[in-house]
Amino acid sequence: MFKTILIPIDVGHTDKSNHIISIAATNGNKDARIILLNVVEDIPKWAAIELPDGFQTKSLQDAKQQLDAIANASEINVEVDVRIGHPYQTILDTVKEVDADLIVIASHQPGLQDYLLGSTAAKVVRHAKCSVLVVR
Repeated sequence: MFKTILIPIDVGHTDKSNHIISIAATNGNKDARIILLNVVEDIPKWAAIELPDGFQTKSLQDAKQQLDAIANASEINVEVDVRIGHPYQTILDTVKEVDADLIVIASHQPGLQDYLLGSTAAKVVRHAKCSVLVVR
C-alpha cells in the first residue's frame, strides 16, 4: 500500500476526478496522504507583457478554486496544491518534494500531436522514479 499519492489534475478535464481520487484511495493505506496537483503553465516574459495584468495570478486562483471544489466533493480527505511551471517537470519535482510513492494520472485518447511531442502523462510515465497508475 502507498503512503503518499500525487494526483495531477488538468482543470480543463475534470470529468474523471472523482473516479481517480477513489482509485488513489483504494491503492493507499488508511492513512495515505493524497495530494491533488494542478500546474498552471508558465508564461514566458515576452508573452506575459501582452496579457492583462494579473493574468497568471487569476489563473492560479481559478485553478485553486476548481481543485478545492473537487476536494470538497470527494468523500476522501485530500490536499490541494497549485503550482506554476511546465506540467510534467513540475509533477516530477513535486513527487520528489512530497516523497510520493504513487502517481495516479488521467490520460486522454492520444492525438497526432501526442505521438510527435508526447503527452504529459506519457512523459510522467517515462521519467517518474515511483509507480505510476494511468487512468483512461
